[in-house]
Parts: sequence; C-alpha cells; structure tokens
Amino acid sequence: MGVVLGILIVIAALFMIVTVLLQSSNAKGLGAIAGEVTANMSKKQAASVDAKLALGTKIAAGVFIVASLLLWIFGETF
Repeated sequence: MGVVLGILIVIAALFMIVTVLLQSSNAKGLGAIAGEVTANMSKKQAASVDAKLALGTKIAAGVFIVASLLLWIFGETF
C-alpha cells in the first residue's frame, strides 16, 4: 500500500506542476509569452480555462496532502 501511495504522490505532484505552469500569468516579462496565446481566445474562454486549471491544481494539492499524511501516519504498517 505504501508503494501505491508513493506513486499517487508522484502523479499528483507532476499534475500540480503541469497545471501551475499552464495557468496564465498577470506578470510582465516572460508572462507576456502566455499572453499571446490567450489573446486569440475570447476573454470568457480564457477565464474558463484558467478556472479549470486552478480547480485541477486544488484537487491535485488535496490528493497530494492526503496521500502524504496517510503515508506518514501509517508508515511501514501497510
């Protein structure tokens, strides 16, 4: 069971990294590169994509935290 939780933690971490990197940035500089992509989309569609990415990040963070706590609590007892 510890191996399954470890794999779940790795998958959640990778998913969090991807979703955070795909979210649009309000900062100038390198964030302007992402702004070019969203300039072609409507504002409503861009907001919808950002909202879905934010929700995915929150869910992945929750899974990561719960799996980490379970692995810590149960340790080697699995």
